[in-house]
Amino acid sequence: MKILIVDDEQLVRWFLERALKKWGHKVVTASNVHDARKYIDDGGFDLMFTDLRMPEGNGADLLDTLSEIASNKPKVVVCSAFITADMAKDFNKRGILTLKKPFKLAELQEAVKKCLA
Repeated sequence: MKILIVDDEQLVRWFLERALKKWGHKVVTASNVHDARKYIDDGGFDLMFTDLRMPEGNGADLLDTLSEIASNKPKVVVCSAFITADMAKDFNKRGILTLKKPFKLAELQEAVKKCLA
């Protein structure tokens, strides 16, 4: 699976990239919304992990960008420390998974399994 990770925190990108590559996935990382949009425009991602709050934009902007793409939309997992129960319900209704930071490796594995199903 080809995965895009979008997070302004270098440690989070490193953690996700390392785990996902270890599990056999191809991974591309972006530290901001602007760079992520370039990757999204190129397409070909099966899954995207995105933070909600970043200095140069937010994950919600990326979700809007994805909704504009006609085909090959990746599955999405929103990773944020700021996810409320109501936000999680709203995301889940839209087919978007959530991981509340800090999350454990087992939670990450479970999210990937759900996206593969």
